[in-house]
Amino acid sequence: MSVLFWLSIISLGLTLAVSLEIALGMKRMTYIKDVPPADSDDLPKVSIIIPACNEADTMEPALQSVLALDYPDLEIIVINDRSTDRTADVLKGMQHKHSRIKIHEITELPPGWMGKLHALQYGADHAKGEYLLFTDADIVFEKSTLRRAVGHVLKNRLDHLSMFFENKVAGGILNALFLDVGGGLLMLFKPWKAKDKKSKKFMGVGAFNMVKASAYGAIGGHSAFAMHPIDDIMLGKVLKERGFAQDCIIGEKFLQVKWYGTVRDLIDGVMKNTFAVYDFSVPGVLAGCTLIFVMNILPLWGVIITTGTTRLIFGAAVLFRLMSLAHGFSHLKMPLWNSVWGLVTPYINIYLSIKAAVLTLRHNGISWRGTHYSLDEMKKQGGLF
Repeated sequence: MSVLFWLSIISLGLTLAVSLEIALGMKRMTYIKDVPPADSDDLPKVSIIIPACNEADTMEPALQSVLALDYPDLEIIVINDRSTDRTADVLKGMQHKHSRIKIHEITELPPGWMGKLHALQYGADHAKGEYLLFTDADIVFEKSTLRRAVGHVLKNRLDHLSMFFENKVAGGILNALFLDVGGGLLMLFKPWKAKDKKSKKFMGVGAFNMVKASAYGAIGGHSAFAMHPIDDIMLGKVLKERGFAQDCIIGEKFLQVKWYGTVRDLIDGVMKNTFAVYDFSVPGVLAGCTLIFVMNILPLWGVIITTGTTRLIFGAAVLFRLMSLAHGFSHLKMPLWNSVWGLVTPYINIYLSIKAAVLTLRHNGISWRGTHYSLDEMKKQGGLF
């Protein structure tokens, strides 16, 4: 048997195994639409903490959705973190109409902190809630989202709850890229295992990270990983390592965001985080790119350059990948033909992984919101794996 024959077997086998594991794992996750809202008004106080750095365009609709939440005891804290656009004006205008909004201004970043993490910690230090909900300045909530989430937390005695958001963007290639990136993250982190106390798997989501204030204090808050660019997942990791109970659920229709509007926006936006996903390891990047190539690029080329049984096996791998993407697009209520973009997106993923590593190494760190953060300092925070 030729090398290409065995590569076709490996490619098809990996594609089937990963797809099956993700499909079965997702079936084990809770959808918030299936969680009834807590029917009592005697619920714990929740402090919603929203960091904002140059968020003038998204701040108002996000805050309007928070104000519309039907939760009885809610504190709303917004941290304007060194914004240079109209964010401060938008916030002051909203506070004038809605006195419930508490605004804190940060003008300087102390050493040893990334900007967003410092803003989150600052907000937590000024919060009075029994639970802290960390979210972003572009997230739109359905009005019963928090009641449902708190009901799930109380019923399952959780210390930490994260929630996947629904991404609302147009365009076939962009959504195919989101499906690819999302599938990769699901494969790596297996969030359906976060609730299993015997498993070391964990999860955190920047759009919705709700943590009991006492648990947050016990780990030292965001100071435990003050210079790590993937703060949301690191929060889940540290909490799980300290023995706190957590779960990750799916917030479809109840938690929405327009994450990135174009492929270029996505590449620029996740560039700062990508090398960190590989724990700043060049061998890790090479291994990841090799896996992407074997599973998602080689099969199509195999169909073109091979014959006989080998071509059939490669063809099966291509077909199964397209069917998986078609299922994703049907879930998004988009035309199924958009799945063909999945033949292009693996090249973008490899480009993104390699470029992120090269730029981080070349500049000895990353630049985020106008501030440079040292690679050596980030490495000291420990890795995700």
